[in-house]
Amino acid sequence: MKLRGEVTVPGDKSITHRAIILAAIAEGEGKIIGWLPSEDCRRTLDAVRAMGVSIQEDRQTLRVKGCGLSGLKELEDVIDCGNSGTTLRLLTGLLSGQPFYSTLTGDGSLRRRPMGRVVDPLRKMGAHLHGRSGSTLAPLTITEKKLSAISYTLPVASAQVKSALLLAGLNAEGTTVITDPYETRDHTERMLEHFGAAFRREGNRCSITGGNQFSGKTIYVPGDFSSAAFLIVAGLIVPDSVITIKNVGINPTRTGLLDILERMGAKIEITDTQTICREPVANIKIVASDLKGADDVGGKIIPRMIDEFPILCIAAACAEGETIIRGAEELRVKESDRIATMARALRAIDVVAEELSDGIRIIGTKRWVGGKCETQGDHRVAMAMKVAQLRTDGEIKLDDEACIDTSFPGFKHFLTQLQYQ
Repeated sequence: MKLRGEVTVPGDKSITHRAIILAAIAEGEGKIIGWLPSEDCRRTLDAVRAMGVSIQEDRQTLRVKGCGLSGLKELEDVIDCGNSGTTLRLLTGLLSGQPFYSTLTGDGSLRRRPMGRVVDPLRKMGAHLHGRSGSTLAPLTITEKKLSAISYTLPVASAQVKSALLLAGLNAEGTTVITDPYETRDHTERMLEHFGAAFRREGNRCSITGGNQFSGKTIYVPGDFSSAAFLIVAGLIVPDSVITIKNVGINPTRTGLLDILERMGAKIEITDTQTICREPVANIKIVASDLKGADDVGGKIIPRMIDEFPILCIAAACAEGETIIRGAEELRVKESDRIATMARALRAIDVVAEELSDGIRIIGTKRWVGGKCETQGDHRVAMAMKVAQLRTDGEIKLDDEACIDTSFPGFKHFLTQLQYQ
């Protein structure tokens, strides 16, 4: 069995969330073409609709009638963010500056994820936020309060926290300045520039001036690199494979995985690069490769590949030698404790995997055995183990495959589409 052919992965999840929110508070009509109709993104879509925003949808396009910065309406019910941390954190920022009461909650997993990093700086802006465990856990309740701009340095690099503060800053008095310790994904910044908001950035510092309206725009959503990552590694580890993934977003704040894989000896070619709505887009060609372990993955590259940790673990498990990933403690509070969950999943298929406090140590081996793997409901863990199945003797039985639809509807179809005997 080998993988051959060309595919186009679904739209970028991070960009879809942000496009829906910014189109909703723009003035006038906008379009989002190539959006991702995943469970997570629908949580954001349903939330802005509940606040009175008119959105027409089909499989490819959302047509959004924006209501402006002050046009959102008070909700009649709580916002259920499901399992979407992006929805919860970004809407907490947006709603902190709105003149009405709101409550955000989510499923059991999301209610365990820390919110203090968002709540603390929003309170410095004057937001009235209350929640469980000293307002560090959802459900979160937000009551009406005018916000004032602040200058804030993030103690831990986080694109979601940065984005929440930028959204709050849109309705704050003055200019909010945010400094990130490391480069993190910058989709919010690029989109604010695309919409023509009162936004500026220089290096890892950006600023937004409140009270300035902007008009609706057309946004083209590229293929999601984090979804493409699973197919990239599949193409690398299945012998004799050659695949091309078309129209993928290659924003440099997201592509740390490519840098690591190339260090490991991966044969990857980037072609037909172009810029669409300020986002770089390209085709990625992958040829099956003999990978070598990388024993020093860490530092500034971690925020650039944080969502790709599970599939990088699969590449490492197939590589010759040892791979050590450090500085990834943020993964302890994702949809699952991804460090612990991936370590257990790898050991279940007879791969040497040592859990570290802030990462993992993996010893590569050429073939694996089947086994039972607990995903903890984590879509990226489930997809990583489905890729591992391609190199495994015996069946890998997952306790939850439905969670994959959170970010990559039709993932199994894409893998089947590429398989040749």
